[in-house]
Amino acid sequence: MTLVLYIDDDEGLARLLQKALSRHDMIVDHAPGGAEGLLRLSEKSYDVIALDHNLGSETGLDLIPRLVAAAGGAPIIYVTGSDDANIIMSALKAGASDYVWKDINGNYRELIVAAIGDALAKKRLMAEREQSQKDILAAKERAEMLLAEVNHRVANSLAMISSLATLQSNVVKDEAAKAALAEMRARILAIAGIHRRLYTSSDVRSVDLDAYLKNLASDLLAAVGEGKRTHGLKVQADERVVTSTDRAISIAMVVTELVTNALKYAYPEGQTGDVRIILTKGGSERATILVEDDGVGWNGSGPIKGTGLGSRIIQAMTKSLHAELSYRTEGRGTRVTLVFPL
Repeated sequence: MTLVLYIDDDEGLARLLQKALSRHDMIVDHAPGGAEGLLRLSEKSYDVIALDHNLGSETGLDLIPRLVAAAGGAPIIYVTGSDDANIIMSALKAGASDYVWKDINGNYRELIVAAIGDALAKKRLMAEREQSQKDILAAKERAEMLLAEVNHRVANSLAMISSLATLQSNVVKDEAAKAALAEMRARILAIAGIHRRLYTSSDVRSVDLDAYLKNLASDLLAAVGEGKRTHGLKVQADERVVTSTDRAISIAMVVTELVTNALKYAYPEGQTGDVRIILTKGGSERATILVEDDGVGWNGSGPIKGTGLGSRIIQAMTKSLHAELSYRTEGRGTRVTLVFPL
């Protein structure tokens, strides 16, 4: 059953409408004026409201805003015998969902039935859409929560692997093996740092490079700076340089290898100095990372110290980023420039 509130000052027309709508499984409560209609709404919930334009001492236009506030979302069908389009437009703007023109032959009563059906169908569709949006939002929040949990667990697992590498390094006597384990630990921490930032971020699709590089610097000092505490690792970064998570991992691997090489080889034994990471944003689509030192200097050519694995990682990650990598020596020290699209 559909419960309809009909507000009209004409008792006879109201009875005719009650009779017409009863054939369509609709119950009509009649209110002869605005005050009575608002009183009925305070006492009972209605599925739909039919409102006549001419109510004697007032018009339906005067009443619509108060009905909208009191109707609890029930659609309002505006009924008018006037052919003035301004009245209809004013009713719709005020909050009516539809209108029916009241003809002298009484055909409008069947039109009201159709209008009520359309209004209720529209309300039902809107409610279903709102529920669907709520369901989608809830599913999105659940997915983000699960993804954050995954990133949390991955970060913790990688941190555990890093700790195991440290324990293994402590019992290894061979210095080359110790160095290899330290480099591997640095690479693990670089990836773990990405996941650590993701589970605390509101957007797991992207990474703020400025904040990440600052955390990476401290991780790298802990991983490969053992015995090299006299070297300083400084980070200068533009704010709000954001890139996708996958690209951030590749960038992190390049920076890790460059900083590791600088900490190990830039300064002769017993000499102190700084290694600097500088991030700058060049427009909206590109950024540049400089890794530089004031050490012995290397221009990227000639014999490679160590196993060469770091150089191969740098080349592979640079290619995957579609980036440009260049080495330059100016007086003392080395400057490596990585220019990459965001």
